[in-house]
Amino acid sequence: MKNSLNGIRSLGLALVGTLVFTSPGFAESTQIVEATAKVAAAAEKFLAGLSETQRAAVKYPFSDEEQKAKWSNLPEPMYHRHGLRLGDLTAAQREAAMSVLAATLSPMGYQKVVEIVEADEVLRKDGNPPNIVFGKDEFYLSFVGAPSATTPWIVQFGGHHLALNATLAGSHGILTPSLTAAQPAIYKVDGKTVRPLGRESDKSFVVINALNEEQKKQAILGSAFRDLVLGPGHDGKTIAPEGVKVATFTEKQKELLLDLVNEWVGIVNESAAAEKMVEIKSHLSETYFAWSGPTVPGSAAYFRIQGPTLLIEYAPQNLGGNPLNHIHTIYRDPTNDYGKRYTAK
Repeated sequence: MKNSLNGIRSLGLALVGTLVFTSPGFAESTQIVEATAKVAAAAEKFLAGLSETQRAAVKYPFSDEEQKAKWSNLPEPMYHRHGLRLGDLTAAQREAAMSVLAATLSPMGYQKVVEIVEADEVLRKDGNPPNIVFGKDEFYLSFVGAPSATTPWIVQFGGHHLALNATLAGSHGILTPSLTAAQPAIYKVDGKTVRPLGRESDKSFVVINALNEEQKKQAILGSAFRDLVLGPGHDGKTIAPEGVKVATFTEKQKELLLDLVNEWVGIVNESAAAEKMVEIKSHLSETYFAWSGPTVPGSAAYFRIQGPTLLIEYAPQNLGGNPLNHIHTIYRDPTNDYGKRYTAK
């Protein structure tokens, strides 16, 4: 696993290293189009290396609403995904599949995904429970819509504790809804401690402890949360905002919150992520930050960030006796999941 995963990391950094874009306005839109074209080219190369049967299995029409929603945090066979399973691909096909993912994501996002996949491989090596299958072979790739630099399509990649839905639509890109999770959330590879969602946890405690007492009082909820409120199977649903309004934050507190938000927004390639961050900043005064649980760094605590075009949840799980080692998170845009704002007629 070491060599293959190191190869995936190197491939991802090489491919997405050219996608760093920072210019605003028209230039930024142009850069998103260029990034989308790179993803489409990687997807076409992947498709060219498949058999006709494999191509039929990986491609779905953009109108297929059932396939768009075909994702979960559950492992096989508790939840059966559609698309091409990585374990059924040749080495060359698998490398091409990961090239698509690398082009779609930022270096940070790609690394996070690789670490989530590695965590599932750790579970496999520890021994699968009866009738449950873990491991890096159990992740699926599918395309909803035809790869294109201009017309909308979706790159879907996921398996146990991972579900990415990247909608690419010419000068726009969005990664919602997407689920990132980890079990184990802390493990070692070659003597190095790996925490796939570690920055999310660490930065959240920085935010809650940067608040003054009145802000904390508003942010901390009386309810306890055992899992995500708007996780898999909750497309189209909403909840009332709770917590402290970010309009009360100082500029420094806002910076800390945006840095936390970027752990989800920044998974997609940098040009698309930059566009989304601008949008989130424009609604910051209408955004809420909510917390449930201890505020001591390193504790198991739930939090939620909710604005007009944003919902992020982070939920430690109480299964297995150690909530710190089993984390679920969700990233949504109630106005634009699956790019519906870009494709509305």
